[in-house]
Amino acid sequence: MPQAFSLEQAMAIGTAGYTAALCVDALVDWGLQPGQAEVLVTGAAGGVGSVAIALLAKAGYAVTASTGRPETHEYLRGLGASQFVDRASLQQKGGPLQKERWACAVDAVGSSTLANVLAQTRYGGAVAACGLAGGMELNATVLPHILRAVALLGVDSVMAPMAKRERAWQRLARDLDAAKLAQMSTVEPMSRIAELAEAILAGRTRGRVVIDVTR
Repeated sequence: MPQAFSLEQAMAIGTAGYTAALCVDALVDWGLQPGQAEVLVTGAAGGVGSVAIALLAKAGYAVTASTGRPETHEYLRGLGASQFVDRASLQQKGGPLQKERWACAVDAVGSSTLANVLAQTRYGGAVAACGLAGGMELNATVLPHILRAVALLGVDSVMAPMAKRERAWQRLARDLDAAKLAQMSTVEPMSRIAELAEAILAGRTRGRVVIDVTR
C-alpha cells in the first residue's frame, strides 16, 4: 500500500479502483494520448467506472460516461466526466461497424455493450475490458479488429504480476485526488451488509462502499 493512502482510503479504492488503474495503464501502453478523441467509460457510476473517470480526467483525457441514471450526472461530472451517453443506446443490437467515436474505452459491462463499443471505436483505438456486469457473452464480429485495427485488451486483476500491481498503485497514489476518492466513497457498518448487498444488486449505489467491521 502506498504511503499516500490511509487504510480506509486503500479499502475505498479496493479491487475496483486497482482494476481501473490497470485499465488506464493498459490504454496508455497502447498509445492513448490526451486530445485524440473522447474516451468512453461504461458502468460509469460503479466502482471501476468512478475511479477510471477520475484517473483519466486527471491525466488530461476527455471522458464520456455511460450510465442509465441521469441522477448520477452531477456526481460523475464532479469526478471529471465531460459528456454522457445513455447506456441503453449501447445495449441495443447494432451493426458490426458503426460510426467511429471513441479513441479508447474502459468497459466493465461486457455483452452487447462491449460489442457496440468495439464497433464505435476509432481506427487504431483500444478497449480495456475488465468486467461482465451485463453478461459474459460477446456477440460481435472481427470487423473492428481487422478493418479498423481496434484492439480488445483483456484486463485481469487477480493474476496480474507484481510489476503491474505496483505500477497501478503508483498511478493511484499519483493521480487519484483524495477529495474525489472521498466523494465516491461511503463508510457503512457491517450490520447493514445484507441491505447494502440488495441495493448494489438493484443498482441503487454508486462509487465505493467501505464496510466498518467493528459496527
